[in-house]
Amino acid sequence: MAEAALDTVRRALQEFPAAARDLSVPRVVPYLDEPPSPLCFYRDWVCPNRPCIIRNALQHWPALQKWSLSYLRATVGSTEVSVAVTPDGYADAVRGDRFVMPAERRLPISHVVDVLEGQARHPGVLYVQKQCSNLPTELPQLLPDIESHVPWASESLGKMPDAVNFWLGEAAAVTSLHKDHYENLYCVVSGEKHFLLHPPSDRPFIPYDLYTPATYQLTEEGTFKVVDEEAMEKVPWIPLDPLAPDLVRYPSYSRARALHCTVRAGELLYLPALWFHHVQQSHGCIAVNFWYDMEYDLKYSYFQLVDSLTRAAGLD
Repeated sequence: MAEAALDTVRRALQEFPAAARDLSVPRVVPYLDEPPSPLCFYRDWVCPNRPCIIRNALQHWPALQKWSLSYLRATVGSTEVSVAVTPDGYADAVRGDRFVMPAERRLPISHVVDVLEGQARHPGVLYVQKQCSNLPTELPQLLPDIESHVPWASESLGKMPDAVNFWLGEAAAVTSLHKDHYENLYCVVSGEKHFLLHPPSDRPFIPYDLYTPATYQLTEEGTFKVVDEEAMEKVPWIPLDPLAPDLVRYPSYSRARALHCTVRAGELLYLPALWFHHVQQSHGCIAVNFWYDMEYDLKYSYFQLVDSLTRAAGLD
């Protein structure tokens, strides 16, 4: 009897993503030609937890005309920033039986730009992606070129952003599939970003496991070794690469339905909290994103319930 009940739960979980898609998940990420009013943003996008790409939201930023690799070299070239360094471009990703975090190096922006332009070499793949508000803390000289927040979003959400982050990297730098507890306003200033998205309702088809945390260390010879973080608890992470999924190992993922979108210079992606995302970029892409803490409301509780049931039913 218990097994029959468990089968019923599994069936319901496996049918849930399709029902959610039919009701509320767009087939493609919609475009808006201008920023919405705070009311419309909250009503049409935040409340239903739906992504959109907004054009003409950044036109008044001086950064849109000014920021280039040569501008960064001239303006903040001598400034040292935290740079993630990995052998293959994947930071914070599952490698074998480990969740491996990047080596971090303090490098002048000019050196990063030299590597991006092919004028210098550095072992591995470089990505300025420190987060934790690395734009105001590490590159405050660039702040006059952007707004400190997104006014219509701040009014809509009733708060200021928790973090303002600066991103610059090689085309090989990839962000593995994950989710965040933030309402994310992702602004591309130069180049383009390629997003693969899954709604939270796809959770029954997205595998998780617990992994020993580890960190890449860059040796003096320019090679990488993986060193375990002994004092840290195991990290839950998604082992699957959505660009080349192992459907023999994770057959349920074939039932998930990803949305693909490209965010170009001058465009802003609203990426709702709890949406799974995998990110690639053009070489030398420059971007800024604003993280607003999500409301821990009924949507959050629903997701936690689906997540817990998925684990309990053994669908991971």
